[in-house]
Amino acid sequence: MAVPKGKVSKSRGRKRRTHWKLSMPAITACPQCHQMKLMHHVCKHCGMYNGRQVLVMDEKKQA
Repeated sequence: MAVPKGKVSKSRGRKRRTHWKLSMPAITACPQCHQMKLMHHVCKHCGMYNGRQVLVMDEKKQA
């Protein structure tokens, strides 16, 4: 069984973890309603995806 040779200092461990970063979500404008949406997702405002109506939206929600 593998056993660590010695204690890993705080600075050494933190240096190794400097690349664990979060990235911002890819957000773009919807081509139909021009609201901001996540890329490769159905628009929550108009229900369109890739030029097709995928979700039927109520008129109350769009206003």
